[in-house]
Amino acid sequence: MKTLIKTTSDGRSLTVEGCVICLGGVKEADDLDPVIYHPNRENILKVMPEATHMAGRVPLTMEQALAADRALKEGRKAMESDPKAIAERIRMAQNKAMAARD
Repeated sequence: MKTLIKTTSDGRSLTVEGCVICLGGVKEADDLDPVIYHPNRENILKVMPEATHMAGRVPLTMEQALAADRALKEGRKAMESDPKAIAERIRMAQNKAMAARD
């Protein structure tokens, strides 16, 4: 499932695809970060005063952040109940454990 959150000023689409936030089809973030905790919050708010959250490098308004959060939760819920997704997470965890041993 793919949910459009916004289109950036340079024409790229910020979307939620499953459990990740993508910018122009490339993974940008796994989650949203509140602007108030961002180390560069002053500059972010100068450029976009209405920003409340960041999706990687992309500032979001409260409305956009809520839409992204809803889409992420739906994606996670779908992934948690999908047997193929569960098997893929197990495979990835096993590969990570094997790589840590080496």
